[in-house]
Amino acid sequence: MGLDSIIDFSKVSILIKDHLVFKSIDLTVQKGEFVYIIGKVGSGKTTLFKTITAEIPVAEGNALVAGFQLESIKRKHKPLLRRKIGVVFQDFQLLSDRTVNDNLAFVLKATGWKGKSEIKTRIGEVLEKVGLGYKGYKFPHQLSGGEQQRVVIARALLNNPEIILADEPTGNLDPKTSEEIIEILQEVCKNGRAVLMVTHNYNLLKKFPHRIIKCSNEGIQETDLNDPEIEHLSKQMG
Repeated sequence: MGLDSIIDFSKVSILIKDHLVFKSIDLTVQKGEFVYIIGKVGSGKTTLFKTITAEIPVAEGNALVAGFQLESIKRKHKPLLRRKIGVVFQDFQLLSDRTVNDNLAFVLKATGWKGKSEIKTRIGEVLEKVGLGYKGYKFPHQLSGGEQQRVVIARALLNNPEIILADEPTGNLDPKTSEEIIEILQEVCKNGRAVLMVTHNYNLLKKFPHRIIKCSNEGIQETDLNDPEIEHLSKQMG
């Protein structure tokens, strides 16, 4: 494992029940790297994310994530691993009966933060980072889809994670807002965090070029925009 790699999979196999999803895959992601994950429905993209967060166990091989060895991780250490990972969902999953500030405070309290002033300061910092410094008092329904997704990114940043996993974060957003979300995620990357983003959006892949990993046939492989499957996927999903 290189000094700067934050994810290092070597000959990793992943099973769900008796179904083999990945067979003997290798994957290395560096700190501060932005990686797109693509693939057809059912190709294992979500399974890969759930393995990184230790929700799905490693069946074979060695998997090191943020300093934790996944094939031998103890249950009591899983919350510590997950604190080093921020997750951004397509469908926001914000608590509708609470303001933005209260949504974020809820997460901080659940992960052990106690001081009111520290909580308030941290919420202000992450909202500032996503350009919502003045919207903390609003409820989710008072925000646009793009603003809600910015709140979700702010939530993912609360515990200063080393890795961000973004699962179709622009799936429900218009093109302009989608680009704004990618720009925020790229900024997050510049601070040394690794960002892994599942997408099928060909235009984003083209406009914001980064490394592309394709999940298919129980494996993963590096690919690029010349891969005919990328354009096909985009048309299929669009």
